[in-house]
Amino acid sequence: MNSTQHTIKNPLERLPNPLLAWYRANARDLPWRHTADPYRIWVSEIMLQQTRVVAVLGYYARFLEAFPSVEALARADEETLFKLWEGLGYYSRARNLYKTACIVASEYGGQFPASYDALLTLPGIGDYTASAIASAAFGLPETAVDGNVLRIVSRITDCHDDIGNPKTKQAVRAALSKVLPAAVDDLRIFNQATMELGAVVCVPNGPPKCDLCPASDFCLGRLRGTAPSLPVKAPKKARQIEEKTVYLLVRGDGAIALRKRPGQGLLAGLWEFPNVPSVFDEKHAAAPLADWGLSAVEWRKRLTAKHIFTHLEWHMTGYVLTVSGDGPADFLWADADAFSRLALPSAFSKYTKESLSLLDTSAAHTD
Repeated sequence: MNSTQHTIKNPLERLPNPLLAWYRANARDLPWRHTADPYRIWVSEIMLQQTRVVAVLGYYARFLEAFPSVEALARADEETLFKLWEGLGYYSRARNLYKTACIVASEYGGQFPASYDALLTLPGIGDYTASAIASAAFGLPETAVDGNVLRIVSRITDCHDDIGNPKTKQAVRAALSKVLPAAVDDLRIFNQATMELGAVVCVPNGPPKCDLCPASDFCLGRLRGTAPSLPVKAPKKARQIEEKTVYLLVRGDGAIALRKRPGQGLLAGLWEFPNVPSVFDEKHAAAPLADWGLSAVEWRKRLTAKHIFTHLEWHMTGYVLTVSGDGPADFLWADADAFSRLALPSAFSKYTKESLSLLDTSAAHTD
């Protein structure tokens, strides 16, 4: 350890000024950074949870076009909301957006509460999101701590505590709270600046770009050579694997069967293709058809797919087949118009794409 390393007692104290200067010169031009409107900031923060910026941009613009205010969102119908969200994943975020919009519209007169504690009571808003909104929209001295921030602080302070431990997150939040800038304009962007640094310089996958970092002169992780191995995080548990047989059922008139998932749990309230647990070969796959009151007319194609959730993997074997009968009461026989209005989760994207192709072919034959 050299003498420079000995003299840096609290490197975080030196972070704000160079970080803010770097951010003002280098920040990406993102639409939610041009507003102090808490509604627009809130929508962006919810969309950005576990989702890359490049994936959010188009959704953000379309969402605000459809729902330009919290009152407009509170008047939304579920199908329209989910269709706008289709492909973003983590649909509970959309459901919580609607719940919060209703509360803000009815209990707060359409104005978001200007305090961290009040924001924290709203559905879908946790510590990080409440802090991000409080600082960016209202200029309040709140520290937003996400994975980017945990990584930056771990490297700057050469901290080897597990960032998956809630106590570590609390310690990082407390440490940053002591070095927040005083000026309101600086407070509004400090959290955004730390997140930006983690997104483009002090990156999660691959070595940090220390030569571009405004904290390089006082980053203990760089000075001690430990930055590439930080942060420390306990290994994730192996994802649970679920096997499914998915049915793309085509009726004689070309309509395709969909059904709605239960109102609770994974992908709650979204539309799906009928499916059953476990993988069946063609011989055994006929059994559920009989349970649904359907008869196979033609087995057309076999489609396999996999979808990864945070803690779960679906391994799917699917069958495209023509059937006779109407099936149970909860089946919706959807045409092209229905597919354009209903939200199907990306877990079924391969089957959705196949369905749209079949519907296009059917329409062409009709024409």
